[in-house]
Amino acid sequence: MIVHAYKYQGAGNDFVIFDNRNNEYDLTPQQVKLLCDRRFGVGADGMMLLGKSDKYDFSMRYFNADGYEGSMCGNGGRCLVAFAAHRGINKFEFNAIDGYHVAEVLEFTPHRCIVKLKMTDLEAGDKYSENAYFLNTGSPHYVEFVEDVANYPVDEKGKYWRYHTDFEGGTNVNFVEIKDNCINVRTYERGVEAETFACGTGVTASSISTYLYSPDKGYASKEQISEDVEAAKYDIHALGDDLSVSFKYNRSSKAFTDVYLTGPATFVFECDIEID
Repeated sequence: MIVHAYKYQGAGNDFVIFDNRNNEYDLTPQQVKLLCDRRFGVGADGMMLLGKSDKYDFSMRYFNADGYEGSMCGNGGRCLVAFAAHRGINKFEFNAIDGYHVAEVLEFTPHRCIVKLKMTDLEAGDKYSENAYFLNTGSPHYVEFVEDVANYPVDEKGKYWRYHTDFEGGTNVNFVEIKDNCINVRTYERGVEAETFACGTGVTASSISTYLYSPDKGYASKEQISEDVEAAKYDIHALGDDLSVSFKYNRSSKAFTDVYLTGPATFVFECDIEID
């Protein structure tokens, strides 16, 4: 079978995308794994299907590089929005595995967009340990604060926490170094089973964890909205590119709302490829 595939990347997190609004693609885990293989396929961290939705403008299905359907992918969501914009779609309300999302294309060119994607609301939760948090931003994330993240053994430590028995089903793993007005993040992704150049739900989890762990450091801006509500924005440096995360925090309800992930989504190429 010959399929027509598109490749996009968001901050170095890359994806194979199919326009499946006509329901013509029903790929097996083995076929998805082959497409994501960097030696024998297109090569990607994951695969996505742009589908129809009865309620919204389109739907998103995300598959990990291991071939199986995964949880929400923030950079994937931004890339799918850019792909939809390049297909002529101009409204960006969609449903994914974790529910409703809406996005805005802040900048548009035929090859690159800046996309602002609304993520899920979440509660603050509790500390996992003295310097770590565990929370779900559409995907489960362990976030640990370290020094000198550039030289941290991400593969070794990431694999350890990825399969830790405290996290049923496994978890994504993030290591964060706090700077004066930004944070540096490196992520070991579940399903990819390796460090990736960026992870959208990961930098979202890292920003929220930084707010809880060290509220007076790392942020790009803060604004008191009311007695209980504060708005914050974080600039994040990942291996692949820079991203930003903004949100509001309600001290009374301990809830994070209006959570947005913003960054580039770039068209790389399109191709025909034969898969068995």
